[in-house]
Amino acid sequence: MEIDEAINITQDHLADEGGTMGDLLDKFRDRVSPVLIGEAEWAQILARAGTLPITMAALPFGFEIPLHDPSPRADLGVSLASGTRTATFFEDRARNERADGTAKAIMRLFSQIDAEESELQEIVGRKLMLEYDIGSAEERDSNIPGMFLRPGERPIIGATNQVNDVNLVVDALVSAVDWETNENERINVQRTYLAQPANTRMDSFGVFPSRTRSVRLAIMGFESQQEICKYLENIDWPGDVTAIDDTISRFQKRVSIARTGANIDVQEDGVGPTLGLTLIVKQRYTKDSRYWLDGLTDWNPFLDALGHEELVSQDKLKELAGWVSKPTMLFAKSGRYVMLRGIHHIKLVVEENRLTKAKAYVFMVLSAALST
Repeated sequence: MEIDEAINITQDHLADEGGTMGDLLDKFRDRVSPVLIGEAEWAQILARAGTLPITMAALPFGFEIPLHDPSPRADLGVSLASGTRTATFFEDRARNERADGTAKAIMRLFSQIDAEESELQEIVGRKLMLEYDIGSAEERDSNIPGMFLRPGERPIIGATNQVNDVNLVVDALVSAVDWETNENERINVQRTYLAQPANTRMDSFGVFPSRTRSVRLAIMGFESQQEICKYLENIDWPGDVTAIDDTISRFQKRVSIARTGANIDVQEDGVGPTLGLTLIVKQRYTKDSRYWLDGLTDWNPFLDALGHEELVSQDKLKELAGWVSKPTMLFAKSGRYVMLRGIHHIKLVVEENRLTKAKAYVFMVLSAALST
C-alpha cells in the first residue's frame, strides 16, 4: 500500500473518531512521563492541540523536549499535507476565520504547492511541518508556529548548483508568512548553500513568524568534524569554530559518529551566532520505508554519551531512553490503529562558544491501514 493511501485511510478513521488533537493527546497522558512534560505543561499543550484537527495524527506529531532544563516543559510539533482532510480543515479556517494567521499562511503555501506543474511540489512534495512554541514561548506571541519544508522529493545537494531550488523554497516560505522579500537575506541563504561540500544535503528550510526574523537551514551529511568546521569558517559563522570542534571531539570519544548536521540561522546581516549540531550515530534515509522505525536500543549509545554532559538532566535522560517502543496496537470506536513512537533526532545547541542546550525531538504517529 502506498503511503499516501495509508495516510488517507487513517485520516478517514480519525475523522470518524471525532474530536481534536487535544482530545487524542489527552488519551495518551499515561504514555508521557511527567518528568518530561508536567501536568501544567501538559494542559498548555492540550489547549493548543485542541485547536487542531484529530486527523493530524495520521502524520508524525510529537514534542521538543529540553534536556538541559529540569523543568518539565515541551513544544509541540505536527505535520500536514496538501490535498488531505487536514488541509481542508485549514482551508475552511482561512475562509471563515479572518484572524487565523496560521490557516492563512498554510493556505498561501499550499496554493503554491498545488499549483499546476508546481516546481515547488517537485522539490518538497506536499508535506509541511509546524512547530508551536509552548514551553519555550516566554512572553512572545507564539500564535503562528514555525513552518518547515523538506526537499525530500528532489534533494538539494551541495556542489550541484541548485540555487534556483533553494530560492524557490525560501521564497515560498517567506511569502507564506507574509514577510517582505529581503534581498540581503536571500543572498546570504544562497551563499550558505553554495559553500556546502558535495556530500551534504539541505535537509530542511524553516521560518519562525513569532521570533526574530531568520531562515533556519538544516544541513546534513558532514563526514567529519574537520569538514563541518571548515564549512563554518567559509560561511563566516561568527562563533568560535574551536567550540564546535571541541564539542564533536568530546562525543566522538564516547560514541561512533557517522555523520554530522548543522542548524544555521541566516539573517539579513549574515549567519546568526547560535548553531545547532545533530550528531548521527545511525544513518537513516527518508526514502526508506522503515525510516520511522528504530530498534529499541539504537539510541542507547548516544544517550549514554549525552549522559556525561553536566548540563543534561539525568532524570529526563532516563525517561527519554524508554520513549522508543515497539509498534503498539490501539483500539478505538473507529477501529484499530498501530502507534509508532520514537526519537527523531537530538540537537546540541552551541552559543557563546559553549554547549548550552540539548533538545530531544520525539514523535508519535498512528496508522489505521493495517495489513491483513
